Amino acid sequence: MAAVWAGVTARRIARTRPFDPGVPVICVGGLTLGGTGKTPVAREILDRLAARGVAAHALSRGYGGRLKGPLRVDPSQHTAGDVGDEPLMLARDHPTWIAADRIAGAVSAVGSGAKAIVMDDGHQNPSLKKTLSLVVIDGETRDGEWPFGDGDVFPAGPMREPLAVGLARADAIVLMLPADLEHADPALWVLFGDTPILVARLEPLSPPPPGPQVGFAGVGKPWKIERALAAAGCDLVDFVPLPDHAHFTEATLSAIAARAERLGAGLVTTEKDWVRLPPHWRDRVTAWPVRARFEDEAGLDRLLASAVP
Repeated sequence: MAAVWAGVTARRIARTRPFDPGVPVICVGGLTLGGTGKTPVAREILDRLAARGVAAHALSRGYGGRLKGPLRVDPSQHTAGDVGDEPLMLARDHPTWIAADRIAGAVSAVGSGAKAIVMDDGHQNPSLKKTLSLVVIDGETRDGEWPFGDGDVFPAGPMREPLAVGLARADAIVLMLPADLEHADPALWVLFGDTPILVARLEPLSPPPPGPQVGFAGVGKPWKIERALAAAGCDLVDFVPLPDHAHFTEATLSAIAARAERLGAGLVTTEKDWVRLPPHWRDRVTAWPVRARFEDEAGLDRLLASAVP
């Protein structure tokens, strides 16, 4: 199955003639399944382009949402069940589109005034002509973790495609490190060859809420959220890990809230999880937002300027 998956991806990329939407397209993608921090990186890029006066729009497949688009996300009307949690999160700050057909989404964005498009995910989607392709890689290798597993492609392993194949289409790597890890393993850097590397870290935009807290998260690697909350000084008395993009049922949330009540604690979760909460739960849970902070911000700006002059 892994060979079939890799072969289908390779053939699709080789046979597709990418569509040029007439504006620069920056793709923030990944080589592995699961969370690596693509959406915070996409938001940081959107922030930086906006600061330069560039009307950049986000474009996402809308994973987890029932609507296929093309559709501009409206946080006051749409839910995560409609458009997916990551587009809903991006749409709080920037014009954001979801589209199962990326070409249709790009055309709609340009027709609404986009002067640049930032794709949240899509490194393996060849439909749009990409001006700049970034791949976000989890740079943590401690405790026996290795971002590529044994290098096998899904379903045998965590890779979306073979490492060398994916890197060959990347203009740069965003190596995501936790705040408490000073350097990446040198053995990891060797794998990337001559591909430029930018180191980034997910850093909190605000302190964790005061007092005892029960945390929960439905992201690719929820244990990293638990560790990050503790490292930021949160009085974390319990933590509930959930599957990535987990649907929060009333029963699940009530059980977590009951646990917090027994412990005399509040509730805290990620911003990505918070936007998936039913509206009547949001006042009961604190969102803990993070941003992708780059060690070499000038290097990132130069890279963006090469794509969006």
